[in-house]
Amino acid sequence: MSDATVRKINALSLKEMLHDGAEIAILDTREEGIFSERHLLLASSLPLSHVETRVATLVPRRSTRIIVCDSGEGQAVRAAMRLEELGYTDVSVLEGGIHAWGVEGFELYSGVNVPSKAFGEFIEHEENTPRMTALEINDLRGKGADLIILDSRPIDEFQRMSIPGAIDCPGAELAFRVHGLVPSKNTLVVVNCAGRTRSIIGAQSLINAGIPNKVVALKDGTMGWHLAGLELEHGQNRCAPTPKGEALKRAKKGAEHVAKRFGIKSIGHDELKTFWAEMETRSLFLLDVRDPNEFTNGHLANSRSAPGGQLIQATDTFIGVRNSRIVLIDDHGVRARLTASWLIQMGWEDVFVLNCAFDGQKLETGQHTPQAQGLAAAHAASITAENLAPLLLDRSVVVIDLASSLTYRKAHVPGAWFAVRANLPGNLRKVPAEGRLVFTSPEGTLARFAASEMAGILGREVSYLEGGTTNWIQAGMPFEKGEERLADKTNDVSYKAYDHTTNIEDRMKAYLDWEVALVEQISRDNDAMFCAFPHT
Repeated sequence: MSDATVRKINALSLKEMLHDGAEIAILDTREEGIFSERHLLLASSLPLSHVETRVATLVPRRSTRIIVCDSGEGQAVRAAMRLEELGYTDVSVLEGGIHAWGVEGFELYSGVNVPSKAFGEFIEHEENTPRMTALEINDLRGKGADLIILDSRPIDEFQRMSIPGAIDCPGAELAFRVHGLVPSKNTLVVVNCAGRTRSIIGAQSLINAGIPNKVVALKDGTMGWHLAGLELEHGQNRCAPTPKGEALKRAKKGAEHVAKRFGIKSIGHDELKTFWAEMETRSLFLLDVRDPNEFTNGHLANSRSAPGGQLIQATDTFIGVRNSRIVLIDDHGVRARLTASWLIQMGWEDVFVLNCAFDGQKLETGQHTPQAQGLAAAHAASITAENLAPLLLDRSVVVIDLASSLTYRKAHVPGAWFAVRANLPGNLRKVPAEGRLVFTSPEGTLARFAASEMAGILGREVSYLEGGTTNWIQAGMPFEKGEERLADKTNDVSYKAYDHTTNIEDRMKAYLDWEVALVEQISRDNDAMFCAFPHT
């Protein structure tokens, strides 16, 4: 494929494709920070910089119909050419990019994980999910009221900031673990997150599962707590325990009620084998919705860790193919059924729960490592941390760090320059012109691709750091923090309000206003397939 032979489709044709019932993946190839300014609702962010390392996760079947888009910068064409080199056979570029989509009068969105965020607002509107403000909750705490606060975020977010006294119980874990936490049916259960979505979905999960307690979402989460002038805790590790005995029985009963209401389909291992055999024509996402530590301790081959709460919070980062098959895994069926209920309401039709997922099965251990496409062909010289260290002292090397700007800010090799892989030719004109170039990235994979690409272009020695910056730090080497030596803009990722160093409160307010406004915007867009279910 060459630039001239790249297939193109117009916005009207893409609109028709989105409603023809066949599988389709829309991949926006701009850096995430730029993507967050304006994009299609159903597009997944797949920056050109990361095509090889992320595409297999988003689009596992290489014959999937793929549409790539950008803002007209030319990255979509480059990405289409690269995808074909990697073996993807049905790739087209949106002609005129997202601008052409807007010209046709179709909706464009700001922010990230918009389908999930809009869905949370849809659910609150449809279900009238109960909520209370930070001041109301704090007043009850001061009066010694019988209440418990459950934080529906992953533990790393909980440790960063949390409501005083809260217990971490992420997303799909809520209906699984709540019965071992609540002392009586009179206890008020408060569910919070950082903002709105996971508070709403978490609270409504407990209500849907039929727990007898009054349940409310903390309006605006930890942001609302902070904006109310209340103190947050930091570095806490209070986690909900695994349910046993009667608590587990009640969790299973609640999940059965949810399965009946939402018509959740279950399959066995024989049907799963059939799904795998049909992967040439139907995409399959096999997702383990348990806690990541449980996944690490033992999981099915070819499954990926997708904790239920995060899967609903950021569906577009886990599943890049509309109308694909989704099979959810857990041990007791509670977390998988709750997660399936939300995916179904989001408009995913072929969602299944794997019965007796681990019974009699050979399990693998360890974390899931995303498969990098085309890595074997990325030939480049490497250098170890031990060999790089003395070269830094005599300044005979220039280190180029391809991590995200946020990761770079937290830690980087001393003297390293921040750069964006897709923009390397321009970025490299801003770094010292003399000395050996050493590329690094968090795990080294992206750096290897970059070194391979640049080795044949630049008139200087090029290599990559083995094991990347992670290995450098683990080896006990020194590192720096901060945002000095930027060869590119720091718009490669979407910054959360609290990732910024200035105007944090104003950014929090703007973010919360943006979330609330999504429900009105989504009502104008027929690409959103959200559906409300009657109560039983």
